[in-house]
Order: sequence, then structure tokens, then C-alpha cells
Amino acid sequence: MRNLTLLTDLYQLTMGQGYFTEGKHTQTAVFDVFFRPNKLITYSVAAGMEQAAEYLENFHFGGEDISYLRSLGIFTEDYLQCLASLRFTGDVFAVREGEVVFPYEPIFTVKAPMLQAQLAETALLTFINHQTLIATKSAKICAAAGGGVMEFGLRRAQGADAGIYGARAAIIGGCVGTSNVYAAKEFGIPVSGTMAHSWIMSFESEIEAFRAYARSFPDNCLLLVDTYDTLKSGVPNAVTVFRELREQGHTPKGIRLDSGDLAYLSKEARKMLDGAGFEDALICASGDLDENSIRSLKSQGAKIDIWGVGTKLITSADLPALGGVYKLAALYENGREIPKIKLSDTEEKITNPCLKEVYRIYDRATDKAIADYIVRAGEIVDESKPLELVHPVESRKRMTVENFRARKLLVPFLEEGKRVAPSPSLPQIAAYFKEESGRFWEEYKRQDVPHIYKVDLSAELLSLKRELIVGKGV
Repeated sequence: MRNLTLLTDLYQLTMGQGYFTEGKHTQTAVFDVFFRPNKLITYSVAAGMEQAAEYLENFHFGGEDISYLRSLGIFTEDYLQCLASLRFTGDVFAVREGEVVFPYEPIFTVKAPMLQAQLAETALLTFINHQTLIATKSAKICAAAGGGVMEFGLRRAQGADAGIYGARAAIIGGCVGTSNVYAAKEFGIPVSGTMAHSWIMSFESEIEAFRAYARSFPDNCLLLVDTYDTLKSGVPNAVTVFRELREQGHTPKGIRLDSGDLAYLSKEARKMLDGAGFEDALICASGDLDENSIRSLKSQGAKIDIWGVGTKLITSADLPALGGVYKLAALYENGREIPKIKLSDTEEKITNPCLKEVYRIYDRATDKAIADYIVRAGEIVDESKPLELVHPVESRKRMTVENFRARKLLVPFLEEGKRVAPSPSLPQIAAYFKEESGRFWEEYKRQDVPHIYKVDLSAELLSLKRELIVGKGV
């Protein structure tokens, strides 16, 4: 396992020097990871928690790390000696990977000595921001396709780690496989791939290329048919080779379209394949696809069974960063919590103070999610009594729910630096997202002008927040 402890911004280390000098480095602090909304992100699919936990469990500065920091000439020797023996000993509360999450609510909370919590900020945001972003993009693409999406983006990813962990996140969001062999091996992901245009072009003719491929992969023969002319050459040649395979006792897999009018070409190719007796042959489409183009193709009646999505998935092309933040929520003195709040002229950027818990409120009759409810740690949500939900900014917006059940979203992840949460397999995480996503009305998940899901504060937390605002956060 790589030691990523230096995966941080310099200002984390300089603040650490300051905390150490002031004797504040051992003071217990609480930091929350959450994200803010924008027109493209109204919900997200939590991911990256597994890598974040591994990072914290392995947190330590090696000898070469300390030597490098010493060479910068800006840190005191006693601080460097403190770093040399530093390990993460704090507690972490996090949502499960695959959880549907919403703006403003904490999805990863660190309670640890200040120096440890501060130094972890950059890496934790790196892991959680990236994988949550890609899992969310994957969920939107897979919802548009209705299934059958393959992640094909490695060559366009923003670096090797982005391709590897992006493939993992894409599976959480609903993709059924990847072309990324490294990720497939690392995470147990189904892997898929056939040929590029260069294969076809390396032979004297298209049909020779098809026959050669069929000889190598007679039971997994999926042919790329758009190198020269899809309908006049590609599909007819594929049909010829499919017939030859069938005569030899093999079942051809299908064809892939990578360019052109995919709606028209897929419908015409389907007619040609069916007319030749290959009704079960699959049609795979690729080529700069995303949720918008897929929805458009489906509305035109495109006959596509498998969607290979690359660049716009692995880079989340329309929103290249989630914008998750890591904010101080509380300090502790002699065991007493001191809530902290960040103020702003922009209401949406004022943070929620103190150590918190998040409940998801479900209607018992439908088992559908109604709202998320953020409370001070230790508050009890009594399912036997009506619960009033009040908008955290516009208090005139309120509703009372009855006959509900409440589920805690934040669960213990690490205790005293050691992992306590189970480590589910990637298929289990993907299945969890699919199950939980089904508990939300489609109006909250639709692509265009979605209904905004309620994320409300308890009366006690809202009162504390207002008190701190009046007191200017002190």
C-alpha cells in the first residue's frame, strides 16, 4: 500500500506547525465533509469512503517524508519529531458507500486531535470528491440508459488513479463492467472489450479482419462495423462471418457502432441482423455518449442493447469537480463541546455547527424517503410522535410527518484509528445503491428541473446555529 500521508497541501502542514507551537495540536476537533448544491448536483452517490479509511489507517510520515519536510527549512525540529511519531487515533462517522446523499449534510465526519484531523483534510477530500462525483455521473447515465452501461474511459481519464478509482465509482453508480483491466483485477469488476478500428485497418479487407477475430474469439465475437461503411459494408460482412460461426457451432455476440447517426444506424442494423436470423445478436454503441445523448437516442427508438461510455463519464465532463468541503464544526475543552460555525454573506455558505447525526425519514406506508433530518449528536428522533420539519433558511416552509421510520445515515467507521465498519464488496455496494435509490421518488432524481429533496435541521440545531450567528460565531 502506498503511503499517501504527504498527499496534502502545504498550508495543512504550516497550520500544523502553528497548532503545535500554540499547544493546540492535541485538542479534539470535529470536521465535516459535505457538498453544496448547484444546478447539476442536487443529489450524489457517496463513494471513496473505503480509500479514505485505508488512508487514515495507514497514516504515518516515513523517514524520507520527514527528511523532505526538514529540507524545506520552515518547520521546527520538535514539530518534525512530533510528525515522525504521528498516527491517526481519532473516530470517523460516515455514510455507507452507495448511499444517496444531499447538499449540506455531513457524509464523513472526523473527530480527532486537531493536528491529525487538519492534516487529513486534503487527501480525504481528494478521495471522496472524485469518487462521489464519478459515481453520481454514472448513476445519471445508467438511469438514462436503463442498464447495460460499460465504463470505457481509461484513456481519457485525468491520470492513472482517476481511471482506476473512476472505474470503481462507475460500478457503484450502476455500470455493469469496465474496459479497464487493472481496475477489473483490483476490484473484481467484470471486464469487456473487443477491437479498435486499427484492427480492421491492419488487414487487406474488412471481412478478413472479421474472420481473423472470429478465429481467435469464436464464442465472444463482437465486431466493430463502422470503419468504412456501416450499412453497406460493416453489417453485411458481420452477418457473413456470423453465419460462418453458426455453421461451426458457435453463437456470435453482436456488433459495435462507434460513429454516425447511432439512432438510424442501430435501427437499420437491427433490421439486417434480424432478417439474417440473428435476433439475439447485441448492438453496442459508443462514441462521446452521456445521459443526455442516451436519452435522446432512446426517444428516437434506437435499437441499442449495450452502451459504452467513456470520456464524459470518467471525467464527468459537464461538472468536473464535486466541490465537497471540509469544515470545522466543533472543538472540545475538558470534555465540553464548543460548537464552531463559519459565517458568510451568502446564507448557503454558513456552516452547521457541532457534532451531528443525520436521519433519513421514510414514510412507512410507501417506504419512500421523505426528508433528511440533521440533529445534534445525542438528540432522539421519536418515531411514535409527529415530527415537524422546518426549512433551515425559510422557516415558513414546514411540514409535519407521522407514521414514519427514521434511519441513521452516519455510522461508526473508525474508532481510535481502527476500522470498525464492515468492508463490503463492490457488487454489494452497487446493490446497496440500487436498493436505496429505489426508495426515492423519481421526481427527486429526474434530469430536468428535479424536485428538491428536503434536508432540514432539528429545532435544537437550528436554535444553536442562530445563536452562533447572532454571536458572530464566537
